[in-house]
Amino acid sequence: MWPYPKIVAHRGGGTLAPENTVAGLHAGLARGFHAVEFDVMLSRDGIGMVVHDPEFGRTVAGQGSVAGTDAVDLANMDAGSWFGAEFRGEPIPFYTQFIDFCKAQRIWMNVEIKPADGFEAATGAWVAKVTRDSYAAELTAGDPAGYPLLSSFSYEALAAARDTAPELPRGYLLDTIPADWQQQAQALGAIAIHTNHKHLTAGLAAQIKAAGYGLFCYTVNDPERARAILGWGVDGFCTDRIDLIGPTFA
Repeated sequence: MWPYPKIVAHRGGGTLAPENTVAGLHAGLARGFHAVEFDVMLSRDGIGMVVHDPEFGRTVAGQGSVAGTDAVDLANMDAGSWFGAEFRGEPIPFYTQFIDFCKAQRIWMNVEIKPADGFEAATGAWVAKVTRDSYAAELTAGDPAGYPLLSSFSYEALAAARDTAPELPRGYLLDTIPADWQQQAQALGAIAIHTNHKHLTAGLAAQIKAAGYGLFCYTVNDPERARAILGWGVDGFCTDRIDLIGPTFA
């Protein structure tokens, strides 16, 4: 039911490197992580970039937006200095760069489709197409453990991913679990529910597992809490504290 790794490095390297950067991937790999979660958003010219915030200002200095900037210009922006001087000049990566790195290092990818407002369907379709084309051999081989997992808070984005590449597995991201979660998940063809561990209860976890879904949580940074939710039957979680919770924690 959950053929993927249990412990996943959040946005690359968690608290050890600037999020959603190749430096983050290196930091996670150095800690033994072969599973990563990260975000993909479309540039103005419709190319997937690995970045979380639609607007500049937090991890990328300056004013403007991802959706209002061409990919080549995004790739020349500094996404590292905010974290530390040693990461100055670390660029916003292309999604295809992350795919190449993860395939070369045998890192499993949990790809969060993170559309800017108004670009939900376009982002879901683009990410699904590029992922499917990049993993054609793995999809042909038929081993689900080798497939990336696409996830999103956006129902529209995940529906577009489903329609574009139905063979790719999907996880539906929900901050809190609504009463009609199962109907929504069924309509999306999702195999898993991804949710905020802070709002999860043992009863809800049991309900989701009994319905046959995978259950993944974000972002679990306390080892005691991690043990508790794993005890409820949670299949996996991502963590920022890759220094405290290692890849073999489970």
